[in-house]
Amino acid sequence: MRIIGNRGNTARKVQAVASGVLASGDTVVVNANGTVSAVAETTVTQAVGTPVTFRSALCTYIAAAYDSANNKVVIAYQDRGNSSYGTAVVGTVDPSDNSISFGTPVVFESANTQRIATTYDVNAGKVLVSFQADGGNSGRLTSIVGTVSNTSISFGSAVVINTSTSATHVASVYDANAQKVVLVATTAGAPAAFVCTISGTSVSSGSRVVFGGSNGEQNRVTYDANAQKVVVICSYSSAGRARVGTVSGTSISFGTEATFQNATIEEPGIAYDASAQKVVIVYKNSGNSDYGTAIVGTVSGTDISFGSSAVYNSSSVGQNNVVYDASTQQVVIAWQLGSTNGSAIAGKVNGTSITFNTATVFQASKVENVGAVYDSTSERVVIAYRDQPNATGDAVVFKTGSVTPNLTAENYIGIASNGYATGQAATINAKGFIDDNQSSLTAGQSYFVQSNGDLGLTADDPSVFAGTAVSATKLIVKG
Repeated sequence: MRIIGNRGNTARKVQAVASGVLASGDTVVVNANGTVSAVAETTVTQAVGTPVTFRSALCTYIAAAYDSANNKVVIAYQDRGNSSYGTAVVGTVDPSDNSISFGTPVVFESANTQRIATTYDVNAGKVLVSFQADGGNSGRLTSIVGTVSNTSISFGSAVVINTSTSATHVASVYDANAQKVVLVATTAGAPAAFVCTISGTSVSSGSRVVFGGSNGEQNRVTYDANAQKVVVICSYSSAGRARVGTVSGTSISFGTEATFQNATIEEPGIAYDASAQKVVIVYKNSGNSDYGTAIVGTVSGTDISFGSSAVYNSSSVGQNNVVYDASTQQVVIAWQLGSTNGSAIAGKVNGTSITFNTATVFQASKVENVGAVYDSTSERVVIAYRDQPNATGDAVVFKTGSVTPNLTAENYIGIASNGYATGQAATINAKGFIDDNQSSLTAGQSYFVQSNGDLGLTADDPSVFAGTAVSATKLIVKG
């Protein structure tokens, strides 16, 4: 790259090799290797694969986790075709055709198994399956450690986490800072948390810590990697509530409770958006015709605050699940749309708000018990569910659509002086230079570079000032 011009003169031109075609008047960014390219967006088309059956029988209480060491998806479920036993199966995603294949299902609980949650413990390299063992332990909260090997999974011995009472509304998450699994469930009539430690093929837990009010339910939990805290949600006294939890050893403490919805919530999901460093909660809003609703939360210390809620589906929804897709920096919501179909939608968080793309139907008939997980190796979301008409357990691979600009807050350098082919030495009108390759500008107006390369009067995301117009065709470059 070469700068042309007197250093005492603010008007500059830049010469660099073009990477891709440049047209005269194009807004230009400098790449990491010193080449230059036109400001543009890369579009990835949203797609969904063909559903694959992992169990040819009715499946309920479906939950999924991703084993990042083995690059496998683990789906746990109640197998009603086998005495409602707790069962798990290992799946392998092929991103080339958005497909998934499965190994042989393995029983982890030979009794009626309900309220299943799954989490992968990165430190231990194990999958923790937690559940209500209705047949085996009188409904007590129980966990078991699973070890993935190729396309199969083996289990240690089941451990009763809470011996005093039955459990409902079970959920779990891995706390990367504490290197523990935080397990939540309603026990003894109140939402409570347990800090679990995996050792080999067994698990132990700390004491029960209540975080919600009497008769609280709809428990969910996620881990905020930026704050290094867990966030729990539940519903009681006709409101959706959230608290921030801090793990210390085998115990957990909670900050002040915050209300995110002044109406009963049902079938919620929660995920952490690592790009935005926000928590996203999705739920069925009984205060608004059971519409599918999302809200963005910000953790500060041991407190959490919320922006305004946004509707992602303007009709009654069933079970919701939400995961973060790191490849597109969006959250993906999968849900049951009444008796009609199963649908998924991607949402982009900006500040304390969220906007949504167009929804995609992944199953054109009634689905139930929707679970979802992000496979970071294939960069795909796996959605597992009960296919109600066919009475099967199915899974489908979802590829999130995205539009990714090459423009950042720092890499804009100016405007192409002429047209150039890729590999040619290109001259770019840079800071202070008057570019005369524009049209339809308004003199005296400030213009901003848009993510697609156009010039506009309002800032895009990111906000990049292009320059000031001095006539309809001329712009003083600010690069």
